[in-house]
Amino acid sequence: MFRLDGKVALVTGGSRGIGRACCEALAEQGATVIVNYVRGEDKAREVVGAIERSGGKADLAGFDVADTPAVEAAFQSLLEKHGRLDVLVANAGIAVDGLLLRLKDDDLTRLFDTNVRGALTCARLATKAMMKPRTGRVIFVSSVVGEMGNVGQTAYAATKAALIGAARSIAREFASRNITVNVVAPGYIDTDMTSGMNDAMRAKLLELIPLGRTGRAREVGTACAFLASDEAAYITGQTLRVNGGMYV
Repeated sequence: MFRLDGKVALVTGGSRGIGRACCEALAEQGATVIVNYVRGEDKAREVVGAIERSGGKADLAGFDVADTPAVEAAFQSLLEKHGRLDVLVANAGIAVDGLLLRLKDDDLTRLFDTNVRGALTCARLATKAMMKPRTGRVIFVSSVVGEMGNVGQTAYAATKAALIGAARSIAREFASRNITVNVVAPGYIDTDMTSGMNDAMRAKLLELIPLGRTGRAREVGTACAFLASDEAAYITGQTLRVNGGMYV
């Protein structure tokens, strides 16, 4: 079940954390995975190497999702080399935390350019490639704060909420082409973004999570692999929450 043999999948922000876990999970199911990165080429090459050592197939694609001409060039190169694109996991994103009264215009621009405009640019190009074969999977990686909000994360939460609304609309636009569009909304996952918490902060956080622990990047990756599979063909416009019960 959930096999992706013969499929080509692009994961933006695939060099570390949740992105890396998505790359590895998709490759384990047989997909050829394109690992996108911006500056972390060495880490991206580590992901490719790990996949290949496990018997999988992977390739690199260095571009900034906020740079539309670079995205367009990368997609053209990808399609010329691999001949198809079956799965997009739009995972690339940045976080700029701060109370609303302290937010700067530059922070808002950077957040929306990467987290929203970048994701939609990738989705636009991916769905264009998926229209002729009349099949495809688009998966946006949102966040629990996009649904429940959080103090000091107004702008970040807004970008992640935008992905949920976009996915619902795009799902309706492309359903007739058998292209599904869904969202995975992780809760607090053990990645670089949570590694800076001290013991007191972590203890307070765990009180909010019914399962009593933070999540693993692997658990988000396997959720994406499921949504990318044929078994999820009748699921579209939905948000799959991987948050330990923090928001239900």
